[in-house]
Amino acid sequence: MNNCTSSVALAGMPNGMDPDEWLVRVDLAACYQLFNYFGWTDIIFNHISVSVPSEKDQFLINAFGLLYNEVTAENLVKVDIDGNVISDPTGMGVLPGGFTIHSAIHMARPDAQCVMHTHTPATITVSAMERGLMRLTQHAMRFTNRIAYHNYDGAFFNDEERRRLQKNLGNKMVMLLRNHGTLVCGRTLAEAFDTMYYLERACQTQVMMMSTGEKLIEPTVLVGDQVASMFESPGRKSKGGDQIWPAMMRLLEQNKAHAP
Repeated sequence: MNNCTSSVALAGMPNGMDPDEWLVRVDLAACYQLFNYFGWTDIIFNHISVSVPSEKDQFLINAFGLLYNEVTAENLVKVDIDGNVISDPTGMGVLPGGFTIHSAIHMARPDAQCVMHTHTPATITVSAMERGLMRLTQHAMRFTNRIAYHNYDGAFFNDEERRRLQKNLGNKMVMLLRNHGTLVCGRTLAEAFDTMYYLERACQTQVMMMSTGEKLIEPTVLVGDQVASMFESPGRKSKGGDQIWPAMMRLLEQNKAHAP
């Protein structure tokens, strides 16, 4: 957030709330609204979480039962990695499966301040393909040698599943959950959103390309790695990455202004 945006957000902050936490809540609620806008939802399921600033092993996540467009900065649930609810204004609690996935990553990867999980048709389709995500587009080449895979062995919400998630993710920021969906991490919420947007686009395009039945051209790993390195470069961040989140906030404002 820039100084002007931060000032506006802080104007609505509840009494006694830590300002840093409130700003994170505002951004996280906005992210849920963006997922709703782009159609990356599964009714009341799936989840986005962000670590609570200055609080060890605590994160914010959606209350189970709310639609994404009903999530606000005020009604987010604060929970720790042991499953203890710190605050829950709705009294609705959190989805056990969501807690398992997000607590596993927040526990093992302090660099992953934001964790996102989706079940979109395109990502589920690609997750079930033997080859997974292919280097068919520039969007997809961004993830060359930078994507992990987690096999589907059933719907489990226990410590063993958390250990499997941690092991399979390793030091990567992106993982396809076979026959299930996605897991995307970010050092910031904005970084995670940027990654999720292009992962979704890559999967959508792969499904469309493969549906044509045509023989497809896949660039080499060397080419893919060069493209991935470009996305990670400081130049890309300064020329585009830092502008993405403010642009998304403008999109939400424009959408709100045109709402009936």
